[in-house]
Formats: sequence, structure tokens, C-alpha cells
Amino acid sequence: GSELIKRIKDGGVLPQITSCSPGWIKFIEYYYPELLPHVSTCKSPQQMFGALAKTYYAQKMKIDPKDIVSVSIMPCTAKKFECERPEMYSSGYKDVDYVLTTREAAGMMKEAGIDLPNLRESEYDDPLGMSTGAAVIFGN
Repeated sequence: GSELIKRIKDGGVLPQITSCSPGWIKFIEYYYPELLPHVSTCKSPQQMFGALAKTYYAQKMKIDPKDIVSVSIMPCTAKKFECERPEMYSSGYKDVDYVLTTREAAGMMKEAGIDLPNLRESEYDDPLGMSTGAAVIFGN
């Protein structure tokens, strides 16, 4: 990604450490704060998506960002505290409003009587296209 290239070209702090896991970030902050300069400044994919939903998507669709509720369904419970961190309000709005664990989502579906294996096939929503190269950023 461009952050790594900039660090290499400008003599920045290396090695660069991933920032995609809030559990990992909390671990470094607590046990190894001296390594914080090595951590990428990129938000996690969850937070990137929430920020894009409330900025780019809101503008493109002419929606007031305050009317968008971003909900993530994630396997990691650490994503719950990540969305509450003060730096996750950079656009003026909370990037991700709520996080459900996959277990919580499955429980809600079960309680609602939703039988996933027997649902009728349907088309996916496609508001921003089928794919982007954005995931490549996290490969560094």
C-alpha cells in the first residue's frame, strides 16, 4: 500500500505492522506501546467500510450521513470496542454504529425462524459494483 511505500521512501519507521485487528492493536497498546509507531495508520476493513458508507456513499446517493446506520456482523468481539474508539468518528459521524458477532446474528436469525439453507435464491444488492481493489491495501 501507499503508506508502506511512503515509509520506505521517506525513511519512516519499519517494519510496518498490520492494524486490521482491534484485539491486536489493544494488545500492542497495553503490552508493547513502544511498537505503536510501527502500526499502520489504516483503519480496519470494518471501519473503512463504515467511513465510506457515511462519506462517499452518502454523497453519491444524496443521503444525509446522519440517516445511515452502519452495522457490522463480525466473528471477533473486539470489533465491538473498536467502533467505540474516539478516532473512529473522523468524518464527524461514528463510522460503524453497531457490531453484532456472528453468534449474535445467528441467534437472531434462529429466534426469527429464518432457515438459511432453505431460503429462496435472490439477487445481491449492488450499490457500488461487484468488487474493488481496496482489499489489496491490507495485503502489505
